[in-house]
Amino acid sequence: MTADRRMLLVHAHPDDETINNGATMARYVAEGAQVTLLTCTLGEEGEVLVPELAQLAADQADQLGGYRIWELRGAMEALGVGDIRFLGGPGRYRDSGMMGVPSNGRPRAFWNADLAEAIAHAVAVVRDVRPQVLVTYDENGGYGHPDHIQAHRVAMGAVEAAADPAYRPDLGEAWTTAKVYWCCVPRSVVQRGIDAMAAAGDDSFFEGVRSADDVPFAVPDDVVTAAVDGSAHMAQKDAAMRAHPTQILVDGPFFALSNNLGHEMLSVEYYRLVRGERGTAGPGPQGWEDDLFAGTTG
Repeated sequence: MTADRRMLLVHAHPDDETINNGATMARYVAEGAQVTLLTCTLGEEGEVLVPELAQLAADQADQLGGYRIWELRGAMEALGVGDIRFLGGPGRYRDSGMMGVPSNGRPRAFWNADLAEAIAHAVAVVRDVRPQVLVTYDENGGYGHPDHIQAHRVAMGAVEAAADPAYRPDLGEAWTTAKVYWCCVPRSVVQRGIDAMAAAGDDSFFEGVRSADDVPFAVPDDVVTAAVDGSAHMAQKDAAMRAHPTQILVDGPFFALSNNLGHEMLSVEYYRLVRGERGTAGPGPQGWEDDLFAGTTG
């Protein structure tokens, strides 16, 4: 990697990266940073929102994973991201499905992965990319999906192990990642989106949710530490969202997944710094960072 600024994002399934970080990724690519995506599964257990592709689903032809590789490539092309990797190689770990469903018990399910083995795969990527910034989920995976929780464990374990010169020197030279962020959305922003959808008058799009307190991934505003403005790249994020048609329904400034719960497509994406030194406060009243690389060097 030759870019001065390097970012690694660790996500569970194709489409997670675009929803959470699409504008951020496009912004940093445009600014000349090296952006690498590490995806842990192919999302084989996802529900299919395109009727004519329904036969790809896990309970039919079970070919959705391969199709979602193609979708992911299209999304990353829209964002300008050229470095796409899969943990242990494409298909090494299978989508586990939502918590408590039978697919959690599949032998290849990511939820059942040998954690030490999975961390070793991630360490190889960290040491190769040598990112100053790593982005992943919080300890609950945002909303409790087992693969998101496991991606968190793998990413955080890899950050620690990659920095230890005694750990697997065969995987490359030790590297210390300066800053680790967890994806998040402030409650105030979630509430703003709910209010906007209510004003638009389409109750069916968000199943009657009226309060951010009903949304599991909303976090208190005071735990947020960074807000990255990617508004100049919203056309790219929109195109990337639309590149995942089996999983995402886009309707103007809103989108929905298979649960039909509507969300605002964010042009500003939010983060919580959990490792490293906080950079200079941005211009907003909250004092949130506006650059994830703030305070990092080479």
